Amino acid sequence: MKQLLKPTMVAVAVMAMMGCQEKQQEAEKAQAVKLETPAQKQAYAIGSSMGTYLTKTLEQQQEYGFELDKELIILGLSESLNDKSQLTQEEVEQTLMAFEQEVRAKQEEVAKVEAEKNLTDGQAFMAENAKVEGVKVTESGLQYQVLTAGEGEKPEATDTVKVHYKGTLIDGEEFDSSYSRGEPIEFALNRVIKGWTEGVQLMNVGSKYKFVIPADLAYGANGTGPIPANSTLVFEVELLDIIKPEAAEESDK
Repeated sequence: MKQLLKPTMVAVAVMAMMGCQEKQQEAEKAQAVKLETPAQKQAYAIGSSMGTYLTKTLEQQQEYGFELDKELIILGLSESLNDKSQLTQEEVEQTLMAFEQEVRAKQEEVAKVEAEKNLTDGQAFMAENAKVEGVKVTESGLQYQVLTAGEGEKPEATDTVKVHYKGTLIDGEEFDSSYSRGEPIEFALNRVIKGWTEGVQLMNVGSKYKFVIPADLAYGANGTGPIPANSTLVFEVELLDIIKPEAAEESDK
């Protein structure tokens, strides 16, 4: 879940002040202020860094329907810098805490809707994919299709394998690929998602399969990194080799 309230109130105010100035005023100010000394550049760099981060923060808040009155933010900054804040420190903390809880509740609401949609879309995608010629479905719900048949050994769940792969969401968006990194990867089959553990054991060395993995055999309701909650995943996998225990131990070292 996105973190939207990490910046301090002063930092938010700095960002808002930058964002609400008219273009003409910004141009005039840029001409009037020259960054010549290290101290001037340091001060400007701090503001610039805050601005870059907080631009994204405020945009994210807007996605959830929260709009901050920039004039009031500027007023709060100005009065606080002059020790004339209309709110006590306790009131500031209570207000921000309540706001954070409100944003968090909205995030959870949106996340729940998105997760339910991902699950429904994934089920519909798998229903259509099951009709594709050559696609087989295992008892667990894993779907696989042989793209290239191999004649080597099949691995067991406790084996370490060497593979090339590409992973995408059902809309085709790529989230991971050993091809993009330019080298295959080795891993123990019992240390990955269930869909991989089951699917790769179906493969002979030298083969290439396409897997469609339902959410419950992937990352489930939590998701991970670029993979949203309840996502159905699509993988193309080449099984290059089965790494013998001695070789796997040496590789780990």
